[in-house]
Amino acid sequence: MSEPMIPSQRQNYSAIVDRPPLRLPDNGRIIVWTIVNLEVWDINRPMARMILSPPMGQPLLPDVPNWTWHEYGMRVGVWRFFDLFARLGIKPTLSINARVVEDYPRVGQQANNAGWEFMGHAYDQGPIHKIEDQPAMIKRSLDVIDAFTGTRPIGWLGPGLTQTFDTPENLAAAGIKYIGDWVYDDEPTRIETAKGPLVTLPYTVELNDIPTMILQHHESGYWQQRCIDYFDRLYAEGATRPRVMAIAIHPYITGQPHRIKYLEAVYDYINRFEGVVHWNGVEIYDWYNRIMKVHP
Repeated sequence: MSEPMIPSQRQNYSAIVDRPPLRLPDNGRIIVWTIVNLEVWDINRPMARMILSPPMGQPLLPDVPNWTWHEYGMRVGVWRFFDLFARLGIKPTLSINARVVEDYPRVGQQANNAGWEFMGHAYDQGPIHKIEDQPAMIKRSLDVIDAFTGTRPIGWLGPGLTQTFDTPENLAAAGIKYIGDWVYDDEPTRIETAKGPLVTLPYTVELNDIPTMILQHHESGYWQQRCIDYFDRLYAEGATRPRVMAIAIHPYITGQPHRIKYLEAVYDYINRFEGVVHWNGVEIYDWYNRIMKVHP
């Protein structure tokens, strides 16, 4: 068996200014890719992240306060997202642990009924590095979502963007066409695997509410200003070559009462401009693939 490829072996360095510009229909300038992340945190394991540190620095199981903080998002926060995107006519990409449709079928059905794209996000929340049989987990995740929605996902986002060196091969072998784990560009790119190429879509850690709100501890209103500043720059650059702006949100964070108005304000601002396209991951992939012919 050959050694797995490291990222620099999967794609050659490419400066964005050296590539032929991609073109959007109708002189579009920017694609806004909204990703809602839904997860299952198993109460029997350490939580994916914490809002409350453990007493005296000693992690304890079960971690009820942090588990219930996440649970708020599934019971309350996500419904604010459903209301917002229904009002705006936006159908986001749903980065979803497959177990969500088993533990929270009411939420899964609401997203499916609303026409959101389901993107694979492992079976439940935990780093890929801890999975003993990665191909089996990927297959199980896609099978569960396929059975629930009737559509097999072609996109994948690792929990916490985690990958091992052989994850791209495992994903390509399972039929995945695009991934969001490589946050290194403003445009889609092609990477190589031993099982065929994958397309990377520009997911985000900069407009992601976990690092912004939970790790960096910014005030709630900072989210609005960061998103607007980000949009303004990409929109200006989009006059000569369109860019992709991803917005990644979690219902237990941005779905909180003191944050949701800032998310609403972001979309109210963005939608004042001409040439803004709201696409999900499949639509971005299809557009890029038509131009670059990565997959037949």
